[in-house]
Amino acid sequence: MVDVSSKIPQLRQAVASGEIRCTPATLKLLRSGKTSKGDVLAVARVAGIHAAKQTASLIPLCHPLSLNSVHLELTPQKDRILITAEVRVHARTGVEMEALTAVSVAALTLYDMLKAMDKKMVIQNIRLNSKEKI
Repeated sequence: MVDVSSKIPQLRQAVASGEIRCTPATLKLLRSGKTSKGDVLAVARVAGIHAAKQTASLIPLCHPLSLNSVHLELTPQKDRILITAEVRVHARTGVEMEALTAVSVAALTLYDMLKAMDKKMVIQNIRLNSKEKI
């Protein structure tokens, strides 16, 4: 693990995004709230937030961080669900891995909860949009 002890703790933020492509029929069912597994978006949001908090347990050599905030947005579109995570921490190291993990796990949760309805879903374009010291 990289030694960050000489760095000054600062407020840091990272934003990551990704998407899961699915059929319009799947999105219609999702919006209706009548999927067999309940409120899919709410479950995926909580899963992503929880994953951000557990990043150091999932990614070897990642520093454990006490996060200040995790904001996860899931936005249904015409043929996809956009996923955006914004994570903040006051620490010696950044939170890009936590933001990427939040997006990834939210996408995986959506996939798991919708796979019975849509066999052609595709998780794609997971990326770090920005990281900065505030």
